Amino acid sequence: MQTTDLSEFHHPIDITIEDRSLPVLSNDAVEFFSENGFVLGGQAVGAERLDRLRRDLAEMMSDNFEPDQRFYEFHSNEAESGGVLFHALGAWRVSPAFHDLVFHSPIVEAAETLLGGPVRLWHDQIFAKPANDGGFVAWHQDQSYWTRTEPVAHLTCWIALDDASEENGCVNYIPGSHRWPLLPRGELADVMDAVLSRLNDDQRAAFRPFAAEMPAGHCSFHHSMTLHGSFANRSQQSRRGAVINFIRDGVRSASDEPLLEGVPAVPIGEKLQGQFFPLLNVSGEKR
Repeated sequence: MQTTDLSEFHHPIDITIEDRSLPVLSNDAVEFFSENGFVLGGQAVGAERLDRLRRDLAEMMSDNFEPDQRFYEFHSNEAESGGVLFHALGAWRVSPAFHDLVFHSPIVEAAETLLGGPVRLWHDQIFAKPANDGGFVAWHQDQSYWTRTEPVAHLTCWIALDDASEENGCVNYIPGSHRWPLLPRGELADVMDAVLSRLNDDQRAAFRPFAAEMPAGHCSFHHSMTLHGSFANRSQQSRRGAVINFIRDGVRSASDEPLLEGVPAVPIGEKLQGQFFPLLNVSGEKR
C-alpha cells in the first residue's frame, strides 16, 4: 500500500503485469446493453492482477488497517440489518493494484464502446461480503446517488474478485429498468426489497431479477438507471468485487458542494476533469 496520493498518476504504475486479454465485450454486447441496461463481459483481468487486487483488499480489510483521507468513504461494515458488508470508495488513490485497474485498457475500451465516446473516472468502489455472514446491497439505481452530476452519461463496471454465484450474493439486475424514471432513493443497507413499495404496477410486473453469475476475473457493465442489488452471502465462499464508475467526457457538475468527500468542489456547469476525474482514453492523447 502506498502513502503517496496515486490520483496524481494518470497512467498505470505497475507495467510488469501483462494480462491484456481478448476484447471484454462480445459482438452483440451494445445491442444487448441497449435493450436490457446491463451486459455480462468476458475475462477482464488475469491471474496475476487478480492476485494483487485480492492481496491489497485483504490488507484494507485487516483489523490493523487505518484508512486515511484519501478514501472518499471507508466502511468496514456498512450493513445495518445483520451480516458484514465492507464498502470503500477511493482505493485507486491508495492501492497500486486498484489504481491500475482503473486504467486497464480492456475495461476502458469496453466503457468507451458502451458510452459512445471518451470516458473519465467518476469514482471507484469495493464491495466485499465474507463467507457465511455477508450482508446484502438493497435494490437501487446508481443515478439516484449521482444527481449532483449531469447529464446522465454514467456506466458501472463490476469486476469479480471471487467466483460470483447466487449462493454467495452475486449482483442481480432488472432487465429493461434503465428505461424507468428515477425512483425515490433508498439506502444501500435498507431492507432488501424496500424498493418494491416504490414501484408502480407495471414495474412490479417487470421485476424479474437476472443473477449475474461469473467466474473471478470476469466483469459486467450496467447503466446508471438500471435497478440492481445483491442478496446476502450465506455460502462458504467470500464474494468480493471491484467497481469502476465511468462518466462520458463532458459530464458536468450540478452542485457547488464537493462531489466526493475531500475533493475540491467543481462549480455548477463545469465539466469534471483534472486530478480526481482523469480521462481514461487509450489513444495516448493528453489527459
